[in-house]
Amino acid sequence: MNADFIEALAQLEREKGIDKDTLLEAIEAALISGYKRNFNSAPNVRVEIGRDTGVVRVFARKEVVEELSDPRLEISLDAALDISPTYQVGDIVEIEVTPRDFGRIAAQTAKQVVTQRIREAERSIIYNKYVDREEEIVSGVVQRVDARVAYVDLGETEAVLPVNEMMPTDSFRTGDRIKAFITRVERTTKGPQVMLSRTHPGLLKRLFELEVPEIYDGVVEIKAVSREAGYRSKIAVHSRNPEVDPIGACVGARGMRVQAVVNELHGEKVDIVKWSEDAAEFVANALSPAKVVDVQIIEEGKIARTIVPDYQLSLAIGKEGQNARLAAKLTGWKIDIKSETQAAEIGMFGRISDEPEEDDEVGTLSSDWLREP
Repeated sequence: MNADFIEALAQLEREKGIDKDTLLEAIEAALISGYKRNFNSAPNVRVEIGRDTGVVRVFARKEVVEELSDPRLEISLDAALDISPTYQVGDIVEIEVTPRDFGRIAAQTAKQVVTQRIREAERSIIYNKYVDREEEIVSGVVQRVDARVAYVDLGETEAVLPVNEMMPTDSFRTGDRIKAFITRVERTTKGPQVMLSRTHPGLLKRLFELEVPEIYDGVVEIKAVSREAGYRSKIAVHSRNPEVDPIGACVGARGMRVQAVVNELHGEKVDIVKWSEDAAEFVANALSPAKVVDVQIIEEGKIARTIVPDYQLSLAIGKEGQNARLAAKLTGWKIDIKSETQAAEIGMFGRISDEPEEDDEVGTLSSDWLREP
């Protein structure tokens, strides 16, 4: 090694952010192991690399003793005094023992250490970059797909999209460009591992942020998201500016904004509803596209008892309870739905009961309806 090598390390420090002195210390530690392995040396040696010249020197470290018992580890007081009259028993004497052909070993070792540290630094840079992007959306190209996962090239690293994080409508082939949500980033022995999801509610939120400038700018806020990936979703939006319609902003001219999101999600239906601080109003909005006649709020148990027109009952509940289930997730309220006829039969109009009715006729959303399909 020489001065050019030191300059190369300085350049690495500038370009990769790897501290030169840290690299040199790592090389010195590796050279100690290499020296012991190749020259059958005693364990107490020190390697020094000139910080300006790159010259490598090896020193044997020996303790000054009265009576010599192990010449590899010790040096007699008389011999030490020949080197310097200041030495005393118990001092450590360093004697240079640099082998003639040690330069070749040093160069090879240095190359291995530097290569390893560069790899570690690059992995660390990638990890730090993507760990800061957790819960963000990324775009990548599908590299390969197997029975359990799809591997997605993000440019600087490869991410993993498990099958259970894919939508039922997803069918990827090599070369497909996709958008996905970063759920977590982990350190592994092979470098950072970026985990993706296409089913996470956060993906829907981030897609709207990309398509709707008012959301990105903070004028319109997405208050809540509920999603059954691949089938149907609901988002609740609120405008901080009274002059901006939050639903219209998300839909866009001729529905172009929401359609772009739907296309990315392979046809998943998206209901956009207006958020409200008033629980009854929010529940009524969440059951859209069904029209709600009345909502009775029971704070204890957080139950919302809703009444809809007879002809709207099936629409409010939805196929296999999907609309009601998504509305319940969106609002955080247990929603009990009855038609006007059913409500009239049990005298529900104008009355708020502390306990939900035991009536379990068709058209009532019991807690069983709130389970996943």
